[in-house]
Amino acid sequence: MAWNEPGGGNQHDPWSGGGRGGSGGGGKGGGNQGPPDLDEALKKFQDKLNNMLGGRGGKKGGSGGKGGGGKPRNAFTLPGLLIVVALAIWAALGFYLVDQSERGVVLRFGEFQEVVTPGLQWNPPLIDDVRMVNVTRVRSVTQTQSMLTQDENIVSVEMSAQYQVADPRDFVLNVRDSELSLENALDSALRHVVGGTDMIEILTSGREILGSSVSSRLQSYLDDYGTGILLQTINVESTAPPDAVVDAFDDVIRAREDRQRTINQGIAYANAIIPEAQGQAQRFVEQGQGYRESVVAEAEGQANRFNALLGQYEENPTIMRERLYLDAISEVFSNTSKFMVDVSENSPLMVLPLDRLSGAGTSGASAQSANDEELDPRVLERMRSSQSSSSNSNNSGIRREGR
Repeated sequence: MAWNEPGGGNQHDPWSGGGRGGSGGGGKGGGNQGPPDLDEALKKFQDKLNNMLGGRGGKKGGSGGKGGGGKPRNAFTLPGLLIVVALAIWAALGFYLVDQSERGVVLRFGEFQEVVTPGLQWNPPLIDDVRMVNVTRVRSVTQTQSMLTQDENIVSVEMSAQYQVADPRDFVLNVRDSELSLENALDSALRHVVGGTDMIEILTSGREILGSSVSSRLQSYLDDYGTGILLQTINVESTAPPDAVVDAFDDVIRAREDRQRTINQGIAYANAIIPEAQGQAQRFVEQGQGYRESVVAEAEGQANRFNALLGQYEENPTIMRERLYLDAISEVFSNTSKFMVDVSENSPLMVLPLDRLSGAGTSGASAQSANDEELDPRVLERMRSSQSSSSNSNNSGIRREGR
């Protein structure tokens, strides 16, 4: 039977060190090495708590039927203890951690107090309201609107705006909903800019100008509202005409692209031809300068030669005249293909073509007959007689002059 079973004879506690008649479990005997009794420890704690609250110590209902004497109970001790515990809990709830990417806007009973920086912070709970604002995250808002252009056409524009919170206080307090205010301001700025621009510019080359104009106007709106928002970029996602005229506008855009491509080809051709033409012009100029210098130099040389001959002529005119005559005749006859034949001393000087007198080979007879028909018979007779006499006496009747 178990040691603690009711009605059992074995009342020996296995954790106690003494026998049955000893001091019992939990006594101060030197042999008690077991764990403490939980009931006894709880009773001790209750007694200490009663003493602190002013209760009576000892057990209730002694031998005389009366409880033991003790201190009178203090009515304010328990509420004070509860207040201290509540204050401790309230103070502990006031600690909070501000992340590095955040700032905390502190409101005390709805009134702005300060903007707290990252780190461990404390504010009295239920009195201060701390609103965390992320100041490093890049947020985005997108709008797609159909609006009227300056030339009274309808165009659909899709635009996105990326922004950050620059002033947490203004972002939290100045407007009720900063993001909604941003969307309304973006719609207003976009309609204002599109309403002052032609449709063809919005669809083609004016998209970059559209984005920059909307960005500057939108930032001015946000600053006037005091939203505490700083724009990062404005992106024009797409611009398109109404669906009913999309094909026609696509044709216009393709025509403009073809026009621009042709212009670019013309510019490229001009860039290739103009340098070449400039090079040729420069070459002609340099050739002209060289020719001018050569002509001037030749003229100066001839003038110097003439001056030298003039001095010689003044000293001996007759000799110089004869020399000049012979030089001129030599120069003239050096450039001609004619022969001068002296058929007799008293006859005039006859000039004959060389190519008609130089026939040889198979064509010699035909050339000779042709020459015989064209020349004067009297000249031919004298030529034949002159050739026969030259073969006999080795005296030629034909004299060549010139070179």
